[in-house]
Amino acid sequence: KSLIDVNNKPIIEHQIDILKQMKLDRIVVITGSNNEKFELKNVQYIKDVNYDKHDILGSLIVAKDYIKGETVIIYSDILFDVITLEQIIQQECDIGVAIDMDWKKAYEGRTFHPLTEAENVLLSDDKNILKIQKNIKSREENIGEFLGLIKLSSHGSKIFTDKFEYLLTNHIGTFHDAASLKKAYVTDFIQELVDSKIFVAPILISGKWCEIDTNQDLERAQKIFP
Repeated sequence: KSLIDVNNKPIIEHQIDILKQMKLDRIVVITGSNNEKFELKNVQYIKDVNYDKHDILGSLIVAKDYIKGETVIIYSDILFDVITLEQIIQQECDIGVAIDMDWKKAYEGRTFHPLTEAENVLLSDDKNILKIQKNIKSREENIGEFLGLIKLSSHGSKIFTDKFEYLLTNHIGTFHDAASLKKAYVTDFIQELVDSKIFVAPILISGKWCEIDTNQDLERAQKIFP
């Protein structure tokens, strides 16, 4: 999906352009089934040879040896502007996730990707993360949408990878909303961190961004990022 063109430029190239504007030039790309189609220069590729045996979290952890120092983790199907990335990088925290509290307006007219598909984040009254999962139903107003962007400090990177290594060795059975750790999403792992009393900071963004899941989303993205 990251190779789909948005106004004659693949999603991944839009992302890399923004990273380079922010002087983030050590870029690692995790590939799966279409490894041979990636031809970008000046990036490091990590091939996930077992992509069909696990879900998103497993693919991310294939590159765990590169999750060191200050790190930004980016989903492959999102576009964002410099303002959004600046807000994420400047947040002082060990582990932080980007959240859009004004998320519902992006679903107006989005008939092929309804509100129920959103990866929501429920915040407490004092703006701490309580829950992260798809389609959170709550009477509370403190619900946002996770962008698919995570910021880690050097210490946060160690917490992140150490926790996964521990789970890989010790966890058995279902894992939050997933049937198993192998089938888990990144959001399942974030929920595990929260439940383990590891502080995950909500980074409330106000820049432009969009997720591309359908042709309808693609048309919208082309208007937002001309």
